[in-house]
Amino acid sequence: MNRVIITGNLGAAPITNKTKSGISVCNLSVATNERVKQGTEWVDHTEWHQVVVFGGQAESCQKFLAKGSKVAVEGKLRTRKYTDKNNQERKSTEILADRVEFMSKANTQSAGSAPTPATHGPSNAYDEIPF
Repeated sequence: MNRVIITGNLGAAPITNKTKSGISVCNLSVATNERVKQGTEWVDHTEWHQVVVFGGQAESCQKFLAKGSKVAVEGKLRTRKYTDKNNQERKSTEILADRVEFMSKANTQSAGSAPTPATHGPSNAYDEIPF
């Protein structure tokens, strides 16, 4: 089973693009934190996750999330290959979100625009990501 659930904070503002067929694709950078014991001391560890969101849910993420927003993401892991600017082949492991739940508003949002959870289903548009 390929299933992942994370809860964390956005490290940057969402980035949204459209596929050639007009489907919205939103990229989120989500940080999760944990405390681990190293010897006799507790040390904080931050792990960064790249999350890809599609369709109406992507548009909701762009509209209601900002750097610092707390989210819960449920989805599946996907690794893709791409060629970087230096013509080197690279791999990227991302979370393809089936569901993104907004757990807090970022400080930059107005109090009058309370987000509702975006729980749209997955899309088949992964092959059309414009990057």
